[in-house]
Amino acid sequence: MARRCEICGKGVAVGMKVSHSHIRTKKVWAPNLQRVKAMINGTPRRIMVCTRCLRSGKVQRAI
Repeated sequence: MARRCEICGKGVAVGMKVSHSHIRTKKVWAPNLQRVKAMINGTPRRIMVCTRCLRSGKVQRAI
């Protein structure tokens, strides 16, 4: 399962974690994804959606 929002396409961001002594190690920032049941083309489907899309109303939840 990919760590990507199916609405906006937001995915993981990679970079370096830098300690106080400037030792650099790889770090991954993952989006806050929720598995929700949403209406896609009139049919209910389970999709992975970031909380920003849920909060802004880009997803119509299926009940």
